[in-house]
Amino acid sequence: MPEPPLIWASSARMSAGSTQPYEQLGAHYRRHGRDADARTVLLARQRRLSRTLSLLARAWSLLQDTTVGYGYRPQRALWLLAALFTAGTALFAAYPPAPSGNGTPPGFQPAIYTLDVLIPVVDFGQQTAYVPHGALRWAVVALVTAGWLLATTVATGLNRALQRT
Repeated sequence: MPEPPLIWASSARMSAGSTQPYEQLGAHYRRHGRDADARTVLLARQRRLSRTLSLLARAWSLLQDTTVGYGYRPQRALWLLAALFTAGTALFAAYPPAPSGNGTPPGFQPAIYTLDVLIPVVDFGQQTAYVPHGALRWAVVALVTAGWLLATTVATGLNRALQRT
C-alpha cells in the first residue's frame, strides 16, 4: 500500500502533464536520505505521465516500465537478460545449429553463441560460423529481437537514471 504522501501526489488535481507534486515529494525524500522512497515516487510520476501518451508511445512506455522501471529499477533488465541467456544456452546445447560451411568453424559454444545472438553490439564469431535450421531460426529471431529491445530499453533507462532529478 502506498504511503499517504504518494496517495496525495497521485490524487492532486493537476493538468495531464503536470508532475510537480511527484517531483516535490521525490526531492523531499532524497533530501532526507530516503532514496528508495524517492525512486518509488518518481516511478509513479512516470506511470502517470504514460497515461497521456499516444498508443504507440504507451506501448514503448509499458516496455520500459516492465523491463527497467523507467530507469528506477534497472535490476529487472539484468534478471530478464539472465533468463534469456539461460534459456538460449540450454536450447542451443540441446539442439546445436549446423556449421555455416564457410571454412572450418571454431568449436561450438552454446553460451557464447547465445551471447552473440542476444547482445546486438558484440560479435564473438559464433553467429556467423553456425546457422540455425528449422524452429531454431525462430528462436534466434526471438533472441535477436529481445536483445535489441532490451539493449535499447536499458540504454534509455540508463540515460533516464543518469539525468533524473
